[in-house]
Amino acid sequence: MSAPVSTVNDAVQAALATVDDPEIRRPITELGMVRSAVVGDDGVVRVELLLTVAGCPLKEKLRADITAAVGAVPGVTGVEIEFGVMSPEQRQSLQAKLRGGAATEEPVIPFAQPGSRTRVYAVASGKGGVGKSSVTVNLAAALAAKGLSVGVVDADIYGHSVPRMLGADGRPTRVEDMIMPPQAHGVKVISIGMFTAGNAAVVWRGPMLHRALQQFLADVYWGELDVLLLDLPPGTGDVAISLAQLLPNAEILVVTTPQAAAAEVAERAGAIALQTHQRLVGVIENMSWLELPDGTRMEVFGAGGGTTVAESLTKVVGAQVPLLGQVPLDTRVREAGDSGTPIVLAEPDAPAAVALRQVADRLAVRRESLVGKPLGLKPAGR
Repeated sequence: MSAPVSTVNDAVQAALATVDDPEIRRPITELGMVRSAVVGDDGVVRVELLLTVAGCPLKEKLRADITAAVGAVPGVTGVEIEFGVMSPEQRQSLQAKLRGGAATEEPVIPFAQPGSRTRVYAVASGKGGVGKSSVTVNLAAALAAKGLSVGVVDADIYGHSVPRMLGADGRPTRVEDMIMPPQAHGVKVISIGMFTAGNAAVVWRGPMLHRALQQFLADVYWGELDVLLLDLPPGTGDVAISLAQLLPNAEILVVTTPQAAAAEVAERAGAIALQTHQRLVGVIENMSWLELPDGTRMEVFGAGGGTTVAESLTKVVGAQVPLLGQVPLDTRVREAGDSGTPIVLAEPDAPAAVALRQVADRLAVRRESLVGKPLGLKPAGR
């Protein structure tokens, strides 16, 4: 005896509710994507699904997930899916739902709001070539592997490299004026490289850089993040200043090598926090030494740079700025970055991976909401 149709219908609806949109990571039923789901007399379920955009890159992923979920319902003999596209009104409704307000509401940067519990870390360096982007993607991957919801903004507009290092080769999808960021290894990521043709150079002045960073923070649908990492360009230029304006609550991580020259420049990058009133979380020394086959260490770039920067910044800001970790020089870090799988995932037992995970462990703290808490601040005179 077959199950009553009403029972099968209920089970099909429950099964559909378990399927998440791959980009938004919320149930397709909650997002209004399921236009209809009808159980035929022959047990075949015919689902009409509305895609957010006509060329949805994850259409086949949705087909596979729906077929698996609905096909497992007792009494279902088959699943047929017909894809349609949301109307502009339906997309506006979805946008309003995701933003938690009216569709016409001016986009805001959620991480800058007083009630935000997202920990925002800006990864900075004084000069290029110290491995700042490698540190960023590995910290992101390590934090995501711990079960945290993580996002990365590739704010190094001119030297963007995060998508390659993280293996994020997807393209952002637009829902009205909202951008759905691609994901890789459980990390949401956005970069100007996703909007340029090929390996085209970006030639912009300050105001354009500011607007790009603002869009990455306000127009991208990040969802509820535990941690947001920003890979900043080296130095103390336009992007660093814009970051201080857009995300005054961002905390600064300074990356340096042991080399004295690099350390001196890194101190300047960290000292900008004194002017922007942002907190310095600590210093990460990268390429600290090369482990030789006989177990000895070769200090290719000298020694002590990380400690020097941490001690100097501690004096400058008047608060403890710790050396969070020392990451050994390892060719596998470069190889893993080139292949799109960070070393913390590709070679988790490598000394560099262990050091990076230990830094991630120290950063994996969700920020408490400051709503309603007195901060004891006094307005400064002009």
